[in-house]
Amino acid sequence: MRFKCLLTFSAILSGALMATAQTPASYVNPFIGASTSTKAAGTYHGLGKTFPGADTPFGMVQVSPNTITGGDNGSGYSYEHTSIEGFAFTQMSGIGWYGDLGNFLVMPTAGKLKTSAGTVDHPEGGYRSVYLKASEKASAGYYAVKLTDNNIKAEMTAAPHSGILRFTFPQNKQSRIQIDLARRVGGTSTLQSVKVVNDHAIEGWMKCTPDGGGWGNGDGHAEYTVYFHAEFSKPLKNYGVWSADIPDGWSRKREDVESTKYQAQIANAEIIKQVKEKEGKHLGFYTEFTTQANEQVLMKAGISFISIDGARNNLSKEISDWNFDAVHQRAVALWNKALSKVAVVGGTKEEKTVFYTSMYHTMIDPRVFEDVDGRYWGGDGKAHTSNGFTKRTIFSGWDVFRSQMPLQTIINPALVNDMVNSLVTLANEKDKNYLERWELLNSYSGCMLGNPAVSIIADAYTKGIRGFDLKKAYELSVNSVEKFGNGDKGYTPGGLSLSYTLEYAYTDWCAAQLAKALGNNKDYEKYTQRGQAYKNIFDKDKGWFRPREGNGDWAAWPDSGRLKAWYGTMESNPYQQGWFVPQDVPGMVKLMGGSQKVIADLNNFFEKAPQDMMWNDYYNHANEPVHHVPYLYNRLAAPWLTQKWTRAICKRAYHDGVLGLVGNEDVGQMSAWYVLSAIGIHPVCPGDTRQEITSPVFNKVSIKLDNRYGKGKLFTILAANNSAKNIYIQSAQLNGKPYNKCFIDYKDIVAGGTLKLQMGAQPSKTWGLAN
Repeated sequence: MRFKCLLTFSAILSGALMATAQTPASYVNPFIGASTSTKAAGTYHGLGKTFPGADTPFGMVQVSPNTITGGDNGSGYSYEHTSIEGFAFTQMSGIGWYGDLGNFLVMPTAGKLKTSAGTVDHPEGGYRSVYLKASEKASAGYYAVKLTDNNIKAEMTAAPHSGILRFTFPQNKQSRIQIDLARRVGGTSTLQSVKVVNDHAIEGWMKCTPDGGGWGNGDGHAEYTVYFHAEFSKPLKNYGVWSADIPDGWSRKREDVESTKYQAQIANAEIIKQVKEKEGKHLGFYTEFTTQANEQVLMKAGISFISIDGARNNLSKEISDWNFDAVHQRAVALWNKALSKVAVVGGTKEEKTVFYTSMYHTMIDPRVFEDVDGRYWGGDGKAHTSNGFTKRTIFSGWDVFRSQMPLQTIINPALVNDMVNSLVTLANEKDKNYLERWELLNSYSGCMLGNPAVSIIADAYTKGIRGFDLKKAYELSVNSVEKFGNGDKGYTPGGLSLSYTLEYAYTDWCAAQLAKALGNNKDYEKYTQRGQAYKNIFDKDKGWFRPREGNGDWAAWPDSGRLKAWYGTMESNPYQQGWFVPQDVPGMVKLMGGSQKVIADLNNFFEKAPQDMMWNDYYNHANEPVHHVPYLYNRLAAPWLTQKWTRAICKRAYHDGVLGLVGNEDVGQMSAWYVLSAIGIHPVCPGDTRQEITSPVFNKVSIKLDNRYGKGKLFTILAANNSAKNIYIQSAQLNGKPYNKCFIDYKDIVAGGTLKLQMGAQPSKTWGLAN
């Protein structure tokens, strides 16, 4: 019942937000997916894991409420929690693996100073506060809430490299703003420094290392320093630091920091008044002041990952005064500009809210990782200046190569170019001879599997996005597939044999496409052949893919067969992962027994998925390996079934509410699938320019094109007679001429033009069958 209430409240909130002018930003509901609850999800993977705080498109700063530090709560926030720990300046979106960032945690308080946050179960033990849920508001670039413990209203907005908070205090002789400098999602920063530079400003840094947990509880190798420069609207008169004595021998991973012993040490931290400068293992800063009733006190800060000077410059360039409302308006303007790349007509209010919130979620990462002057911290630990591209970070490769990066090739091709350059230059800076599959703040985390960077490079180049060093990108791609690949055996043995083998075969094919572009026929033939490795793990007796041992034997077949979770697969089962042969669908279909048998099997796959599309053993939209599967019907001469199921997934797996995402957002991937599917196009095989056509959710879609990467200015998709019942394409025209293909080439999209679809209530068994 509680979660039904959450869903209802969030829908009401979204409706209130949309009462304003219907700009794209006004449809955004940042509460969609903002829950980590495993209970509501029915699985340990949880739900969307998004955050509701203020940010700008692809900005470095996200000023957001944090309700929890530990556990598998990567965003630091979950809607069902009843207290807030503070408001941090950095967040990750939609990820598991314990998360990271959540740095520079600011909290307005009053009364006796408390130096530990307290816990979700016992908020009274620390500086966290219970809050009034009905007061919580979030929109693109803005967040507000009423903290009830001390009757303080908190508001926040952001610029790309900085943020500003506005606190409205009651009358009080001991009001306060305190900043926990040690705080970090999934652990702690291991060393901090703070300095009072004048009567209105402080600056310093927070060093985060794997010893302090963070990404993968340290296994993600995240190592970074956040530099800050912060200013206060009220002068610093009664201020100080708190410093907890953390013994040298203490382990500082996530579970250690969460322990009663560690938390007691923080709660008993030494409070040092009027200190001008301090370095330590667990520091916080506070400033106290008297406030009148409804007095507003503001704090603004710039951050940088390279230097204090960078943080100071970022703030001065972006927020030079104390006009909170003006910063908010600029943030909204940035969001309207970014979201207006796609304009939709038709659909319900909920569908528009889901659509523009999905676009919003695809525009958080890969975020800017350079200061306003173009300087960034390189993988070699040195300062660099970007040249011809914007340095970006957070590449959730295994997820985003499927939909997120293909979406950006259409609406933000320059961003894709940035990401390729960022990955290639990072390999050079770190003196690595391969591309990272899951990059976070320059770290080679090694998270998940495959060689997804090879996929996005091949996809970019094939689509004419080529503002990078192709020779170096190809060299790194080859080194990647050689270092991580199916090797001499032609398959990868072990516990994840099936997932590894299929993913590696696909990215070998991607490497072949790059070889072809370079005229390297020898490599083209080599990697094309290696792209056929999927055949080496297909068991004809079982009629499906099956993991193999190192000696070539099949792994024992389980009683539940291909429905067995983790049987040779990553976070899935063989039924789900086995469809991943995007580079050779005809070959896969032939192995599986032909088109009619495969269609029947796909029908079973979809029909047995639960109505709510939550985590399950069949079509599991909550996890990415199946995201291309609805589009396989187009390849099987049954495009009406692609239309049927993509419309069903859009309706059943995406909603305007806290529980509106059935699985982790995964840094834009879950939302990108919706954006592409809702406008009516999606790839099966990134690296191939073929884009599958499906039934659009909206009557009209207008996509603004970047004519630096194509000749067109606008590509329009019209769906005549479209409705919730009329979901099937009856006929089509491309630029006024009859069109009977169920796919369109990328070059025809970026050339501009109009694709007109005539919709109807019954499947057409004749449209879309031309090759």
